[in-house]
Amino acid sequence: MPNSVPNSAPNSAFVKTITERGYMHQATNLDALDEVAGERCIPAYIGFDCTADSLHVGSLVQIMMLRILQKTGHKPIVLMGGGTTKVGDPSGKDSQRPLLSDQDIERHKNGIRKIFEKYLVFGDGQTDAVMVDNAEWLEQLNYITFLRDYGVHFSVNRMLSMDSVKLRLDREQPLSFLEFNYAILQAYDFMELRRRYGCLLQMGGSDQWGNIVTGVDLTRRVDTQEVFGLTSPLITTASGAKMGKSAQGAIWLNKEKLPVWDFWQYWRNTEDADVGRFLKLFTELPLDEIARLEALQGSDINEAKIILANAVTTLCHSAEDAAEAAATAKAAFDEGALAEGLPQVDTETADLSAVDAFKLAGLASSNGEARRLIRGGGARLNDAVISDEDARLTADDFDADGKAKLSAGKKRHVILKKTG
Repeated sequence: MPNSVPNSAPNSAFVKTITERGYMHQATNLDALDEVAGERCIPAYIGFDCTADSLHVGSLVQIMMLRILQKTGHKPIVLMGGGTTKVGDPSGKDSQRPLLSDQDIERHKNGIRKIFEKYLVFGDGQTDAVMVDNAEWLEQLNYITFLRDYGVHFSVNRMLSMDSVKLRLDREQPLSFLEFNYAILQAYDFMELRRRYGCLLQMGGSDQWGNIVTGVDLTRRVDTQEVFGLTSPLITTASGAKMGKSAQGAIWLNKEKLPVWDFWQYWRNTEDADVGRFLKLFTELPLDEIARLEALQGSDINEAKIILANAVTTLCHSAEDAAEAAATAKAAFDEGALAEGLPQVDTETADLSAVDAFKLAGLASSNGEARRLIRGGGARLNDAVISDEDARLTADDFDADGKAKLSAGKKRHVILKKTG
């Protein structure tokens, strides 16, 4: 039976930390895992398919779990899904994702590796992380041999009851045979990693529970070895939004995909009710300091949000990037300046309507949204409220450097730079 807390006080630093900081959702035989992790270094893995050249904030819980694993004396295995990316994980999807070329997958792997180099130490030591690609073994499989040797261990009845499959079918969305194979290949990955690296644990998000348990079961049936599975809860904001998305799109972890300022600002805008939980999950601040910060009330909670933004940005990018973003925020918000570091959008003309300017800056997605922003008093030009829906910008609104600041509410700011 799965469990989320050990029957007694955790024996290992790994299980203790994972439990205390809110990463634990379900685990197979948690007491046995805790015992093994307290006795020796255990290799553990999480898989990441190469669907984009960066991961986003939705993957950050798993990245932090691998970091905790390493910092508590164990060996992280980062599994790149060069093989499974060609099949597609149906979990949480309404349709089959586009199939990528080998060149695209390789480019995506290189982008993703940059992220992990910020969080993990790679090398040849006992607890050094390794990055491997499941294409190394999956592309060598002989279809008939694979079916004969392993197909007997998979029940179609059980696979149809897995959430990743069942939810798709319940929504009456098509599920291709290609995608139906995903759970089988993921199970095979776990068994292969145990054989090659002694891997004893697979971790992942709660939507991967069925796939992980299938791998645990296959390894027990074929190799008569016990391995373990552990999942983290689905992380949503207090208002119910899914982590990793914003009004402007995905919150990517690579600065080439998302400016550091936007990343920092995402965390600075955390809802009050989420501050303590996010400090536990996404930073390494001590729990007693987190308890102090989440107890702050009223405007004082902003101190905790800035600490959160600085800590997460330091881990993902650098301390220098975090300090620069914080200084930009102070200049923009406290001093009303056209702060360097704010997102900048170019315009060839200074003569455009306020509605078009807010759409160009990405602060509104449509004419209607821009007009509602103005009617609600949330649209500002150079910190002055725009009250007329038909207002226009002119050359006088731009400073000597050709810049004007547009603001949507108190937290979203963009510099409009005149190039013409």
